Amino acid sequence: MVAASFVETTALLRKTQALMLAASALLLAPLSSYAQWRTPWSYEGDKGPAHWGALDPDYAVCNSGTAQSPVAITAARKADLPPLRFAYKPGPLAIINNGYTAVRLDYPPGNDNFLVVGGKQYELTQFHFHRPSEEAIHGKTYDMVLHLMHQGSDGKVVGVAVMLKKGRANPTIDRLWKYMPQSAGKTHLIPGVSIDPQSLVPASTGYYTYEGSVTAPPCTEGVTWYVMKTPMEVSADEIAAFAKLYPHDVRPVQPLNGRVVEESR
Repeated sequence: MVAASFVETTALLRKTQALMLAASALLLAPLSSYAQWRTPWSYEGDKGPAHWGALDPDYAVCNSGTAQSPVAITAARKADLPPLRFAYKPGPLAIINNGYTAVRLDYPPGNDNFLVVGGKQYELTQFHFHRPSEEAIHGKTYDMVLHLMHQGSDGKVVGVAVMLKKGRANPTIDRLWKYMPQSAGKTHLIPGVSIDPQSLVPASTGYYTYEGSVTAPPCTEGVTWYVMKTPMEVSADEIAAFAKLYPHDVRPVQPLNGRVVEESR
């Protein structure tokens, strides 16, 4: 009994230390996201999307690029595509309002949250929200969208877009919104609160996919996007609470320029 108690105590200490290290990493790492952009930009006015490319040389591809995101999906070629598997787990809540979205969570390297596609794994780097959805699917724009961004060991960036439609309240969204910063600032680490990204993705993993870019400056191309076919639900109150702070944090859809959108069977 003594030996078993010692083993259990040791395991608990190790788990506690790991959580503390993860929380510390989350608290420190996202500070760079608040100062991520050397040159300020906006979703409207003279610093809006039509002008991003002229604001800073690093943003030039926002206007000159030929594989930009988001896009309107009006037709897709059905194909035998690899399944998606979300291997996410609960972790500490470190949340930031970065001045462009009310809710963003950053994840440090080595967090062990993965998107697995055809045997390749991409680690979760951050997720954030837009209202309404940036993407349009067969002419429909959704109430909101969740973007989960990942990176492979080779530096490849992969994005997942989950459409959010008005319906039942989402318990994880409700928890995030409870701690949603009301103004832009630094990361807030919420003691004793964890978030599981797995609860934010649909059980049905059919998708559309295309090659695009990040949807905000510097609009870097070479991003593979997976746009989930099945939306998740959020309540009208949850939508309204986000919209009170950011009623329209979206980039307009960009031309496909000959790109083909594929659809999983």
